[in-house]
Amino acid sequence: MELMTAINGRRSIRKYKAGTEVTKEQIELMIEAALMAPSWKNSETGRYYAVIGREKVDEVRNACLPPYNAGNTENAGALLVTTVVKGISGHSMDGNPVDEIGNGWGTYDLGLQNQNLMLKAHEMGLGTLIMGLRDVDKLREMLNIPEEELVVAVIAIGTPDISPDAPKRKNVEDIVKYY
Repeated sequence: MELMTAINGRRSIRKYKAGTEVTKEQIELMIEAALMAPSWKNSETGRYYAVIGREKVDEVRNACLPPYNAGNTENAGALLVTTVVKGISGHSMDGNPVDEIGNGWGTYDLGLQNQNLMLKAHEMGLGTLIMGLRDVDKLREMLNIPEEELVVAVIAIGTPDISPDAPKRKNVEDIVKYY
């Protein structure tokens, strides 16, 4: 798939086909694409907690997502909880932030990774929905996520049961200034 075709065709999917799965092998292909994203000093601090299998996906979805997102992810074949190791990206060797953004650089890097991952999923015929509303404490408990990692998002992955239209986007001239 050509890059601009993938970028223009990827959508946030809020309805998944029942009875479909996402395999460990598919997850690994998506994460391989994620790892090709640049990161602060090549630190690669993003981490993924893959929830697969209908029973476990439903357990985590219903316990850790608010009702709106739990409903939007019904029948998703997998959930990826994305985290970043704190205190590395955007920090000096002694652990101090190098600027006012601090751990924000790690979340920035993870966003780059997640975009690659979602584009790879789209190329594979899968849909994704990235969600920031989640119960961090329950996710930590259920998936044994250590405190030194910042839980950033949950990504639902599955076979789309809808083909949403592209949302209206801003024009380039509305967001750029040339000097």
